[in-house]
Amino acid sequence: MTDIVTVREARANLAEAIDKAVAGEATVITRNGQPAAALIPIADYDALEDAADELLAREAAEHLDEPTVSMSEVLADLFQEGTPAA
Repeated sequence: MTDIVTVREARANLAEAIDKAVAGEATVITRNGQPAAALIPIADYDALEDAADELLAREAAEHLDEPTVSMSEVLADLFQEGTPAA
């Protein structure tokens, strides 16, 4: 079960919220009535990080066959005379 608490309640009961995370429960923290953050078990966080890494790796793999540009070419384009500054 996910608890929903205000920032004030989270501050007052942080140790309890951490204990719940260790036990596998999430706590959603609200600010001005809107969800602002979540305190989740570290295993869930690690799984989210791994999933994000996998997604980025798959996206990168899709672009491996595309033409590349060297750093010197990028810099030359950026600092080419007559090009207005951004």
